[in-house]
Amino acid sequence: MYVIVGVTGGIAAYKTVQLVRLLVLDGHEVHVIPTEDAVRFVGIPTWEAISRNPVTTSVHDDVAKVRHVALGQAADLVIVAPATANFLAKMAAGLADDLLGTSLLATTAPVVVAPAMHTEMWRHPATEHNVEVLRGRGVHLVGPEDGPLTGGDVGPGRMTEPEQLHAFVTALLSPRDDLAGRRVVVTAGGTREPIDPVRYIGNRSSGRQGVAVALAAADRGARVTLIAAHTDTDVLAEARAHPRVDVALAGSAAELAAEVSTRAADADIVVMAAAVADYRVAEASERKLAKEETGGELTLRLVETADILAALVRDRRDGQIIVGFAAETETDAAALLERARRKRRRKGVDILAVNEVGWQKGFESADNTLTFIGAHDEVIATVSGTKREVADALWDAVASR
Repeated sequence: MYVIVGVTGGIAAYKTVQLVRLLVLDGHEVHVIPTEDAVRFVGIPTWEAISRNPVTTSVHDDVAKVRHVALGQAADLVIVAPATANFLAKMAAGLADDLLGTSLLATTAPVVVAPAMHTEMWRHPATEHNVEVLRGRGVHLVGPEDGPLTGGDVGPGRMTEPEQLHAFVTALLSPRDDLAGRRVVVTAGGTREPIDPVRYIGNRSSGRQGVAVALAAADRGARVTLIAAHTDTDVLAEARAHPRVDVALAGSAAELAAEVSTRAADADIVVMAAAVADYRVAEASERKLAKEETGGELTLRLVETADILAALVRDRRDGQIIVGFAAETETDAAALLERARRKRRRKGVDILAVNEVGWQKGFESADNTLTFIGAHDEVIATVSGTKREVADALWDAVASR
């Protein structure tokens, strides 16, 4: 494949060296097009050595070969990593004042963009508008991730790691359609059980793993309904833009149960990745509970929520595959597996995905580790990686059945 890698002027440009290396090792012909600002971070000799092709930033080189459009015309794929806020604005406006800009206007190939910038810039209304415009044109945006940024800041804006970008690109260049024609329902996020109009009982789920499961299914050809409880900011953006994903929202466990009951009836596969509260407040207050009224102590009576997963299994139609998730704090591997097997038998699901969670593990992380337990209590696989990689492994397990 003929792949163009555009690099814009951000410190994350150093990560793109590894991405180019991985693409070259795959056997692709890779041409790097840095902007003038980008070469202040990583120089042209590095790009030429890694890509094994000449590199220029100018539209005035190789004029006889009409290089300023020839690169884009020849491309099978264009990647821009990192993509700064400034470049997203130029791309959305169709500006072409350098070689990367003209190449993007000249290409009909798929375009993948990995944004990287500070959180305030990513959340600025202008950037949000530009992202919406690009998604509307079919541009694939990967990231940004939530994590440490330059200067000690922390938040969304970190460029997706090169290995994760490489996996996304590989899937894009070699699409899988083993779920084509399948109807899939996926739940994601954490439910919130109201105490009063202001407070609630919740959990630390960001929704990232469930959304990754939904996107992976859609990319493999499925028509997906994603039922989302509470998720972190921006987690649902890519799912909402995907042509084969429909997003429905649910707040509490009861609301999630109602949505699942309605939408799962004709699904071929249901994946319950949401973190559903086990308990709710027996009687939520209609007004805010004030401190001066509680005497320094507040007692809440909790009752169990409906078992959505058990109800799905009880009411499922013939041939429907149901996948459950279990987050456990058990640290002993053997004990963790035994707990998972007992839960799988109790719930009656076809596959149970179990992971160890804790204060610093499982939640609020870009990576995850899951073990899949099959219908005969066998360990199908244990996988570690990004949440998208783990999601693809889950669908491999489902497809094998």
